[in-house]
Amino acid sequence: MMALAEATATEGSVLGALFTFLLYGVMPLAILLYVMGAPMRRRARRLAEQQQWEAERAAQPGPAGKPSVDPSVNPSVNDRAAPTPD
Repeated sequence: MMALAEATATEGSVLGALFTFLLYGVMPLAILLYVMGAPMRRRARRLAEQQQWEAERAAQPGPAGKPSVDPSVNPSVNDRAAPTPD
């Protein structure tokens, strides 16, 4: 609305209307969207790092050349642990 008023004013100009639209409309909206998207970007970055870490961990051979197994990735590994005496 401010840009329209600037463009149609007797001493206004289309260039002034364009800058008004950019500075009062587009730029604040872009900043708001950027700030509001920060948690989503952080979550995506952490997920990518986790997947990369898991891929690197799975690719490293464990003792005797067997692939290493991380119990936090595969909880069924804990089921195969040696039974404890009661």
